[in-house]
Amino acid sequence: VQLQASGGGLVQAGGSLRLSCAVSGPIVSRNAMRWYRQAPGKQREEVASITKGGYGNYLDSVEGRFTISRDDAKNMVYLQMNSLKAEDTGVYYCHVNYLGVDRWGQGTQVTVSS
Repeated sequence: VQLQASGGGLVQAGGSLRLSCAVSGPIVSRNAMRWYRQAPGKQREEVASITKGGYGNYLDSVEGRFTISRDDAKNMVYLQMNSLKAEDTGVYYCHVNYLGVDRWGQGTQVTVSS
């Protein structure tokens, strides 16, 4: 299984971005899918997850601003990010634990200018 994240970029504070994660196999509906981020000098943190049942869970600091979703037919996972803040800056990774192995996308850079 391979994951490929895209959609990052430079945006002003208050703006929006939508990240996409393309998954190489039909697994998004069968596994919890996650987005993580890593800011410079900080540890990687989980930002959002979507359960097999389609329920989203969020880091407190992004609750109400970010929305995770998926398209089972396209094997895609998305992260809609609104009202972006400077502290949302970082490299964003999609993740799945598939058959007991952590799989990561290559990361996409999000930079929010204040």
